Amino acid sequence: MIEVNLNNLVYNKADNWANYAKGVLKFLQEAGHTIDTGMDIYVSGNIPNGSGLSSSASLELLIGIMAEEIFNLKLDRLDLVKIGKQTENKFIGVNSGIMDQFAIGMGADKQAIYLDTNSLAYDLVPLELGDNIVVIMNTNKRRELADSKYNERRAECEKAVEELQIALDIKTLGDLDEATFDEYSYLIKDANRLKRARHAVSENQRTLKAKEALISGDLLRFGRLINASHVSLEHDYEVTGIELDTLVHTAWEQDGVLGARMTGAGFGGCAIAIVAKDNVKQFTANVGKIYSEIIGYSPSFYIAEIAGGSHILTCK
Repeated sequence: MIEVNLNNLVYNKADNWANYAKGVLKFLQEAGHTIDTGMDIYVSGNIPNGSGLSSSASLELLIGIMAEEIFNLKLDRLDLVKIGKQTENKFIGVNSGIMDQFAIGMGADKQAIYLDTNSLAYDLVPLELGDNIVVIMNTNKRRELADSKYNERRAECEKAVEELQIALDIKTLGDLDEATFDEYSYLIKDANRLKRARHAVSENQRTLKAKEALISGDLLRFGRLINASHVSLEHDYEVTGIELDTLVHTAWEQDGVLGARMTGAGFGGCAIAIVAKDNVKQFTANVGKIYSEIIGYSPSFYIAEIAGGSHILTCK
């Protein structure tokens, strides 16, 4: 049990995951919302902690929606999403983006979200997997986002932008297509920064192509783009590691797999695969066996559905 004072919401390492709740309440107050009484909160869930499945962002949205209900706050859902990101950046100290909170707060049933993280303009794109299903593969190697090299990767990309701005009028790497990046990549003086930037540019282009593939119903192309994403994360962004690579590479070799890649920030955590429903049992058996032989312990598997975002459940 963790007890905190609403008048003194400061980060305390000893409070562990409760810091995410404290951060949300703090920034709700700073935004002018009245939270004038204490409360007892019991949290239970089935998202593995530290697995790259956005457990922290899920908790942030949970606390925000709970506070909205209890204190009758007038909150736009996007504002709550932004408060979740603010909690990560300014309270926890992780220089993360808004994607996790946005997906959890704005998600819709059987829809992918095509999001411009600069403008926050977005489209919902139908995600019809047909006879396929999403299988989450957990390495069971815990990764701590705040303690990983996530912030370092972000800094490398920001430095690459500064170097490219010598000749290009850009604000982010997302402003570039691959041809323009290749033409001006000589401006990036460090080999690692070049790789990080190349991943960011190519990943944005893959996202555009993935949207096209989903709209046209081309799941084979969508799967190939997922595979290419992992290759880039492995070799250019370098955030995978032997555990994630073993899961993904093994998944690629199995029957009925459209595509597989790591998810989350990397350095452990989870990967996903899109697998034919009829092949799931054999898929998990084969991948689990090979992973255990190479890594020395077993992975875990979960079946996932594309569902709506955070909301209140009422008991009847």
